[in-house]
Amino acid sequence: MSGASLLRLAAAAVLAAAMVMAVAEAAMPAPLPVLPIPSAAQLAWQRREVIMFFHFGMNTFTDSEWGTGAEHPSLFAPSALNATQWMDAAEAAGASLAILVAKHHDGFCLWPSAYTAHSVRASPWHGGASDLVREFTDAAHARGIDPGLYLSPWDRHDELYGREVEYNEYYLAQLHELLTGYGKVSEIWFDGAKGKNATNMTYHFQEWFQTVRQLQGAINIFSEAGPDVRWVGDEKGFAGSTCWSTVNRSSITIGAEGIEKYINTGDPRGTDWVPPECDVSIRTGWFWHRNETAKPLSQLLRIYYNSVGRNCVLLLNAPPNTTGLVEDADIARLREFRAAVTRIFGTDLAKGSTAKASSERGAGFEAHKVLDGSDDTYWAPTAEDGRRNGYWIELRRPAASARPFNVVRIQEHVALGQRVERHEVFVDGVAVASGTTVGHKRLHRLARPVAGRTVKVWLAARRGVPLVSAVGLHLDPYATDVM
Repeated sequence: MSGASLLRLAAAAVLAAAMVMAVAEAAMPAPLPVLPIPSAAQLAWQRREVIMFFHFGMNTFTDSEWGTGAEHPSLFAPSALNATQWMDAAEAAGASLAILVAKHHDGFCLWPSAYTAHSVRASPWHGGASDLVREFTDAAHARGIDPGLYLSPWDRHDELYGREVEYNEYYLAQLHELLTGYGKVSEIWFDGAKGKNATNMTYHFQEWFQTVRQLQGAINIFSEAGPDVRWVGDEKGFAGSTCWSTVNRSSITIGAEGIEKYINTGDPRGTDWVPPECDVSIRTGWFWHRNETAKPLSQLLRIYYNSVGRNCVLLLNAPPNTTGLVEDADIARLREFRAAVTRIFGTDLAKGSTAKASSERGAGFEAHKVLDGSDDTYWAPTAEDGRRNGYWIELRRPAASARPFNVVRIQEHVALGQRVERHEVFVDGVAVASGTTVGHKRLHRLARPVAGRTVKVWLAARRGVPLVSAVGLHLDPYATDVM
């Protein structure tokens, strides 16, 4: 054989070997999503975990929760209102989004709407020349906090309420003012509340929703039925122990009675991704009342475990007082709450562990991905694994650093859908916690601290293989009871 032939054969062999290596080193693709899945805006919202609500308006000055609509604008007279101080409160709670009630059920508008005289324009506050929505959104943007707005559909003041076409036109006009005049708005709140004896009124929700989409493309729309975020079904801040991000929106009528249980737990067969938001006030009422004080830290932590720890976002209300300031004691409680959450979850006692699992999909989806601290990486088992006996992932902690823990954190990679329907946690072979859904985050607070070396999480998921982005272990020094 000639030298040239040998060279050609050698070159062909090298090329073939390179092709084999390229195939062997090709990246493993992600598994198919299990529909429905969240939008980018919904995913970013879920990762906020704690956001803020500010109820302030005519009710603040009349010591009520639901106004009548007959209140005179002269009652609205805060002497020291400072929206920047409200952002101090939001920042104290660790919130990255703050929602202002721009108009409550009494119909009084906190901006000088061109469509009604019942607004700050007719009040003595700054001689009627101020705009609280402007001050709020400017203060939020300056602090790096995203603003949201609440606009009550029920309006007990305006005479158009009850006239279907005219009132819906009026409402859309005000919605247009709020969503075009104040920069980016990250969440819009449509409250379904309405008194039992209220004037009959048909709201054109679909027209409202599509108008919102047209005016603010990246916004999340809240109502009892979404389309982006749903109400959790109570005002205690508690999600269901089973909590799916999915529902069938066609099964929910906004404002109807009897929907609370369905929206509290969600629906594993749901065709719409509409995760729940847990709204609760730091005080008893939504508006400020002189005789009320902030909830104790223990109660706020219990709310956190039952909202954020059950696949929800916690919307925490801090009502400013009649001077227009959030009480110093309330801000101190918010700061104490955030410090406690940071103390509990700032240290992961699973750090340094090794991980193994029932199977691994391949490179990029190994068991150790649950320990890397990223929401965007995850362990994925093979499609064949777990069909009969479930899936499992196990952490083995270093003997020298196996400190006691009493909180177990499990997180799914929900960007590709919610999958886990049952799970159980074992420490050194002993069952210590169990539950149904996981979602973005599931927190189990144990009856007492344990110091085991092996932590095994067993999972059942018929909708598709579970994708687990994190398993964490934490010590909660504030735990005095078991949820």
